[in-house]
Amino acid sequence: MSQNLLADGITDLLRTELSAAPTESYLVNPSRETIEELVSVMSTLESPPSVNLLAAERPLKDVMDDFIIASRAANLIADGVLAIRTVENPPENALFVTDDEVVAIVAAGETVAGLTTDDEAFVESARERYDAIWESADEFGLRTPPLTEVRETLSSDISEATATDFDEVLASLQTARGNGDGLDEVTISLLVAAKNGELLYDISKWGEDIGLASKATFSRTKTKLEDMGLIDTEKVPIDVGRPRLRLMLGDERLEDADSDQLANVAQSLLSS
Repeated sequence: MSQNLLADGITDLLRTELSAAPTESYLVNPSRETIEELVSVMSTLESPPSVNLLAAERPLKDVMDDFIIASRAANLIADGVLAIRTVENPPENALFVTDDEVVAIVAAGETVAGLTTDDEAFVESARERYDAIWESADEFGLRTPPLTEVRETLSSDISEATATDFDEVLASLQTARGNGDGLDEVTISLLVAAKNGELLYDISKWGEDIGLASKATFSRTKTKLEDMGLIDTEKVPIDVGRPRLRLMLGDERLEDADSDQLANVAQSLLSS
C-alpha cells in the first residue's frame, strides 16, 4: 500500500491527486459534490491532467443543470482535458484510477480520505477493467456551450459592456440553476441586456446561435420578467418588418444596483 491521503474536504483531495496525476486518469462513480469540485479544481489548474469521468447519468444531469458548472465543464471538454461518459451500473465506491495507483474516495463527515494502493498487479487489473468499461460507455451529451465562447461571442455580437456585466453577475452567484438557487443563464442574459439597452432580437439570436437556449425560451423568459416588473420594453422601428423590442430594466432597485448586486436584487424581487 502506498501512503493514504487524509484531507479536510474533497477539494483538497482532488487538488492533491490531480497535481500528481499522470497525463490521463479515471474518476469513477463520484458523488455530485465530487463532480462539481472536479470541474472547479481542474478549471483553476494551469495545466490540468486529462480525466475520464465515468458516472451514472442522473447525478451528471443534476450537476450539469447548473450553468456555472456545465459551462466550465464544456471549457475543459473543448480543451481536451475532460471527457464524460455514462454507465448504468457504476461500482459502489468512488475511485480515482491512474497508471500508478488506485484511490478509493471515502467521506466521513467533512473529512475525506483517499485509501490508496499502488500494488502493480491490482492497479493494472483495475486500469484494464475501466479501459474496457470506458470503451463501451455512452458519451454524456452536454449541451451547454463553453463559458469562454459565451463570453467572447457576447462581447463581439452584443457589446463588451454586456459581456462584462454578465461576468460580474455570474461571479456573484454560487449556482445558476434558475430553481431558486440562482438565476439561470437566460435570465442573466436578459437582465444584463436590459441593463445595457440591447434589443431582444439580438440577445435571443445570440443565445440561440451559440446553443444557450432557443429564441422561444428567451421570449418566454422575457415575458415572465416583464410581467413581474423586472424588465420593460420599448418598440424600436426598423426599415422593414415589425418593430423590434429594446430591453430596459423595469425596477428602480435594479437600475440602482451595481452589476455584482444585480443578481441578488433580481432574486429578491422574483421571490417577493
